Amino acid sequence: MLTQSQNSNLEINLKHHGGKFGVTGSCHELSINHNGNNHGILIDCGLFQGRDAKDENGNERKLDIEFPIAHLKALILTHTHIDHIGRLPWLLAKGFKQPIYCTPATAELVPLMLDDGLKLQLGLNKGQRERVLALIKKQIKPIPYNQWHRIKLTSTAKSSSSHSSSKSSSSSSPLKTRFSSLYLRFQPAGHILGSAYVEIKLPNNEIIVFSGDLGPSKMPLLPDPVPPKRADLLVIESTYGNKIHDSVETRATRLQQIIERSLEDGGAIIIPAFSVGRTQELLFDIEHLIHHKKIDSKIPIILDSPLANKVTKQYRRFKKLWSKEATIKLNNHRHPLNFEQCIIIESHKEHMKIVNRLKSTAEPCIIVAASGMCAGGRVMNYLEALLPDKRTDIILAGYQAHGTLGRDLQNQEHQVWIDNQPIDVNAQIHTMSGYSAHADQSDLIKFVEGIEEGRKEIVVVHGEREAREALEKILDATSC
Repeated sequence: MLTQSQNSNLEINLKHHGGKFGVTGSCHELSINHNGNNHGILIDCGLFQGRDAKDENGNERKLDIEFPIAHLKALILTHTHIDHIGRLPWLLAKGFKQPIYCTPATAELVPLMLDDGLKLQLGLNKGQRERVLALIKKQIKPIPYNQWHRIKLTSTAKSSSSHSSSKSSSSSSPLKTRFSSLYLRFQPAGHILGSAYVEIKLPNNEIIVFSGDLGPSKMPLLPDPVPPKRADLLVIESTYGNKIHDSVETRATRLQQIIERSLEDGGAIIIPAFSVGRTQELLFDIEHLIHHKKIDSKIPIILDSPLANKVTKQYRRFKKLWSKEATIKLNNHRHPLNFEQCIIIESHKEHMKIVNRLKSTAEPCIIVAASGMCAGGRVMNYLEALLPDKRTDIILAGYQAHGTLGRDLQNQEHQVWIDNQPIDVNAQIHTMSGYSAHADQSDLIKFVEGIEEGRKEIVVVHGEREAREALEKILDATSC
C-alpha cells in the first residue's frame, strides 16, 4: 500500500493477467477506479509458452483475451519478446483501439516479431498479416527514452495521503490519491534492443515502476540498466531471482572451449537462440573470438533464421543504443554483427539442404537458429537430424521454460519427442547462463538497492516459485 485517504473516492490497484507466477504471458494492469468509473493502463500483453501455456487442468490456454478491455486507455510495451507482446493481435481483435506506447526501436521490431506468429498460429496469408500489422503500426506511438509523456484521463479527486512502511509483497497494491493524468517514461533496461523499464508518475509525484525484463550487467552489446531515482511501488521480474550468471569473460572462454572440443571431434554446434537479443550477443562474441584468432576463422557460422537476420539489421540501424565497448569496435572498422564468416540462410529450401547435408557429412560448423527454447522454428529440424550424433554439441544459451524441448535437453533426457517421434539424444548438451538476457539475483538486488527515494513496496513477478521466493526473501531481509 502506498497512500490512503479516508475521503478520497479514488483507488488504484495492480492486476495480473499473466506473468505473475510464471516467466511467460506477461500482462499487468494498473487499474484506476474513481467514483465507480474504472480506467486501466495495460503493461505488456504476452503469449503463454511452455508449461504456462496449459491451465491448472492441463488444457491448452485460449489465446483470446478473457479480461475486460473497454476501460483500458493505453497499452505500454516494455520490449518485443513474444512472451511480452504475443497476445497483441488478440487484444486488437477484441476491439482495443487505444494507443500502444513503446520505444522507437521496439516500434520497429514489433511487426517483425509478430509476423511469424500470425502465420503459424492463425494461418494468415501475407495480405492478411500485412493488414493486421498495419493496424498495429497505426496504434503504436513511439516515445524516446528519458522523456515524460502524458496519458490523459478524465477522473479527478482531492488528494490526501499517508505513507506505509517498506515491504516486499506479491499481492495487489491499492493506493488513493488525486488523479487527473498519468505520465509515462521509458528508461533503458539492457535486456534487448529497445527494451525499457517503465516509470508511471502520479499527480502527487509518486512513481510506479514496472521493470519489464532487466538485462544483466557488463554485457558487451547494450549498456547496463540504471535504476530509477524513485519508486514508490516497484514491480520487478525474478526470472533468475535464485541464480548467479557466469561472467561475460567466463562465457567467452567456455564458448571457445566448446568450439575447440567440437572441432576436434567433428560435427556441428547448434545454438538455439531467440531472434532478438541472444542471437546478436552470440554473433558479437563469435566475431571477437575470430578477430583475436582464438577459433578457426574458416569455420562456417550459419545464421539460419530470417527473422534473426531482420532483427540484426535493426540492431545495426540503432547503433546509437549500443554500449561503449561495441561502439569502439565499430570505430575501429570492425563489424561484430556483420562479419565475413557469417552465412545467412533465407529460404526454407536452402535450410533443408543444409540440414540434410550436415546429417550425412557431420562437417564442423556453428549453427545459430530460433527458437531459443527449442519450442519451434528451424532449429527443430537441426535437432531432429543431429541429436542422435554423438559428435553434435548443443549450447543452451538462455532460459529454458518448463514444458519445452529445451528444458528436456537441459535435464539431460536420453530421449526426446519431436513431431511426435522419439529422438535419441547422444549429443553433448551444454548450458551457458552467461548468455542470458536476464539480470541474475545480484543484478536484481543491485537494481533495487540503487533506488534512492520512495521505495515503499515491491511486487515480485515473472519467475518460477523458487526464483520468486528466493528474491522476495532477500528483499524482505534488506528492507528491515
